[in-house]
Amino acid sequence: MARIEDKGDRLIIWNGNAARRGALSPALYDCIAQAMVQARAPRIRAVILTSEGDFFCAGGDLNVLIDRRQLTEPERREKVDELHTLVRSMRGCPVPLIAAVEGGAAGAGLSLALACDLIVAAAGAKFTAAYVKAGLVPDAGLTASLARCLPRPLAMEMCLLARPISAERMMALGVVNDTTLPGEALHAAMSLADRLAEGPRAAQGVIRSLVAQAYETTEAAQLDAERDAMARAAGGDEAAEGIAAFLEKRAPRFGL
Repeated sequence: MARIEDKGDRLIIWNGNAARRGALSPALYDCIAQAMVQARAPRIRAVILTSEGDFFCAGGDLNVLIDRRQLTEPERREKVDELHTLVRSMRGCPVPLIAAVEGGAAGAGLSLALACDLIVAAAGAKFTAAYVKAGLVPDAGLTASLARCLPRPLAMEMCLLARPISAERMMALGVVNDTTLPGEALHAAMSLADRLAEGPRAAQGVIRSLVAQAYETTEAAQLDAERDAMARAAGGDEAAEGIAAFLEKRAPRFGL
């Protein structure tokens, strides 16, 4: 099933439910939750979410949803809240999250990919919000994520018509950061993690938070948040090293 691989300065979360195209599982929930805690360690610079099979994540297991029909509505609400707690924890990760998508991401699997900060996808991968085919509605923050990154008509097309969108089109729309050959998504994600590891960890974490909250706040509030963050950053060790390196025309040595 799912597992966490510790690579020193990064964590790789492996979704191992290949027999069900990476459908959500309790093991994946546990691994993501554990990784978000482990990512607080100063040595961790990035977290990569990927799959062991040829499909990133097919979302909720319909067999599980059939069983949930026997629950009361409040009990079903609690089950959805477990997933939403997971997404919130990803949003609060202290380091950048990278999704390495092979094959495709569907339903809540798409939500998990969009909860990441950077997305690398294999050529031909498909992104799908097909809840409507099962008489269901999006969850795990999918409508919020789609509204942030896609034009309204395209978000409606994905959710109402369940039309898959290719990795190439998602890249053209600015949702996917890079496309690779099939089987190379993790390698590309590792390259992004290498670049992140060279940068200032604290500043990256603040930038991640600022960009995320910018979608949900007013411009006035965002200006205040940026002011406070800049005031703190300008007095820190990372800024001292970064500014000195720029003036001395050398590469900065953050974290040394």
